[in-house]
Amino acid sequence: MNRRNFAQMVGGSFLAAGMTNNALASETNSVSKASSLAQAPYKMNYAPHFGMFKNHAGADEIDQLKFMYDMGFRSLEDNGLMGRTPEMQTKIGDTLAKLGMTMGVFVIQYEGFFDKQTMTTGSKEWAETFTKSCKSAVETAKRVNAQWCTVVPGNFTRKLPMGIQTGHVIDNLKRGAEILEPAKLTMVLEPLSDNPDLFLRYSDQTYAICRAVGSPSCKILFDMYHMQRNEGNMIANMDLCWDEIAYFQIGDNPGRKEPTTGEVNYANIFKHLYEKGYKGVLGMEHGNFYPGKEGEVKLMEAYRKSDVSI
Repeated sequence: MNRRNFAQMVGGSFLAAGMTNNALASETNSVSKASSLAQAPYKMNYAPHFGMFKNHAGADEIDQLKFMYDMGFRSLEDNGLMGRTPEMQTKIGDTLAKLGMTMGVFVIQYEGFFDKQTMTTGSKEWAETFTKSCKSAVETAKRVNAQWCTVVPGNFTRKLPMGIQTGHVIDNLKRGAEILEPAKLTMVLEPLSDNPDLFLRYSDQTYAICRAVGSPSCKILFDMYHMQRNEGNMIANMDLCWDEIAYFQIGDNPGRKEPTTGEVNYANIFKHLYEKGYKGVLGMEHGNFYPGKEGEVKLMEAYRKSDVSI
């Protein structure tokens, strides 16, 4: 899908819908703005997710993926990838390959994700569940040529000392790494801020766990929204943890929306990452601040504004 085809496709759908002159003018203006943003790729490798541009591209995921490419994005992030059929995973992977795009993270899904205490318990049942999920993740990754998958250890087990819980987490992650390493798939551990029950919360805590696991298949997912909420001082902390970070995610605070909508100076952070030589994916793990097509245009404008200037 190139810019001309994109504008013709979307513009034609407006006419076919029999829109009023005022509404048509507004929609045409949105198409014009979006088409004007179909420039060269961004300097940094930002990865949108499905649904982020559905007002322009429609509900079909493959059309959304092509729209992302036309707008200058060169990666995709899909947390729910493991919940899709193998056929759909393959279709996404084939489209990514044809477009020359990279697959970002997907989440390893397993029984008990967020809804009960998990790795921290040390239970044999949980260990078996996790290793089984890692094997499934390898098969999913093959279909889309993925290199990273997100892992969250789950909740605290309040009756156990912190050191014991940490040991249980490390043991489980070592088992997972044994499965993922031969497949060159890296689980990235994500410290979160969603609620106080979550075990993994800080970058230094995650760094220590990765060092203890000691595998190239166990690294840090540095989600800047969560890290701003939990600890701040992001540039200094990402530098301290640099050797163990494999992936970054974006979200401004408050609200978890695109850059420029909150307190985080993303232009400065992106510049720092660029100067550090980071060439990996930056997942757009956030919602749209503004609704509709205009909101999607504003989101892309925010990324063009915050992107590295060289």
